[in-house]
Amino acid sequence: MLPVAPALADLLPGAGLRRGSVVAVHHSTSLLFALLAEATVAGAWAAVVGAPSLGIVAAAEHGVAVSRLALVPQPGAEYQAVMAALLDGVDLVVTEPRSVRPDVARRLAARARHRGAVLLSLGHWPSADVELHCTPGAWTGVLEHGAGHLRSRPVEVHARGRGAAARPRSASMLLPGQDGRVSQGEKRVAAREEAVG
Repeated sequence: MLPVAPALADLLPGAGLRRGSVVAVHHSTSLLFALLAEATVAGAWAAVVGAPSLGIVAAAEHGVAVSRLALVPQPGAEYQAVMAALLDGVDLVVTEPRSVRPDVARRLAARARHRGAVLLSLGHWPSADVELHCTPGAWTGVLEHGAGHLRSRPVEVHARGRGAAARPRSASMLLPGQDGRVSQGEKRVAAREEAVG
């Protein structure tokens, strides 16, 4: 199990990133960086494949240990081979799968399971173990007339998935918080209770 920030722990089965799992992060680079931060600070290696727009400065500002981050922005025709090689030797492998065929996605997910890597997808991934969706709120720090600095933003993160992650959960948090990293919001994680009747 790879560690995550306390604000994210209750959203994930086992309170962390389970080795061999696939986690799909929808529409939030900040949430992706928040997932990587604790693990890289604790010594895990991460790689980002096929996501040239992800900024290394933004990753650092969100707490990612960028000295433990490898970048392959343009894998080209060798996407599957690059992903397979990284899943064999890196703890966390991030990708932005704009056009990954379902059969390739299945093979890469199986490789992650077999090798004990965590595959993080910035966007949809077929049969992801956990899917995280982020609903952003209004930024704080901007004063009247547009002056000031953006400081933090409240968000609601929704998690759902398969197996141990089958029960939907949500949590309020600041992403980023005042220090640039994810921090707990006002309310704790709430699991949706199914009415029995």
